[in-house]
Amino acid sequence: MAVNLSARQFRKGDLPQQVRKALHQTGLAADRLELELTESMVMDDPVGAKQTMQGLKDLGVSLSLDDFGTGYSSLNYLRRFPVDSLKIDRSFIRDVVVDPSGASVVNSIVDIAHNLRIAAVAEGVETREQLDFLIGCNCDSYQGFFFSRPIPADDFTSLLRGQ
Repeated sequence: MAVNLSARQFRKGDLPQQVRKALHQTGLAADRLELELTESMVMDDPVGAKQTMQGLKDLGVSLSLDDFGTGYSSLNYLRRFPVDSLKIDRSFIRDVVVDPSGASVVNSIVDIAHNLRIAAVAEGVETREQLDFLIGCNCDSYQGFFFSRPIPADDFTSLLRGQ
């Protein structure tokens, strides 16, 4: 289960305790939870962010840096943050098959992620051509309308069951 965190939730200071409590109450295994953080959220206070992120990692949850490349990324901090994946913002994916510079950026982000032993996830995949490009540059995962439009929870359950 992936959950987007708000900046307010992240900065509150007791996030690891709140997540521990939610895991206990729901019975969800920590390794089944991925928390999505934005670049700006963690870059506002890199030292505090690293402590919070480490507290979450100590619980066993996965951390994903969402909308990567749209903020003020610091590769120096990126290598120090305990993240499991980078989610490449859809704005880079949109023109990847028609814009050589955009393609270079995406390819570079995937390479950086892999060199840091972090998974690369492409957001906003809408066409077969985009998917083929991403497969070609060894992107690890993809999400977007190409695979499915948003659907109600009951329909999603049926989809997973193959109905």
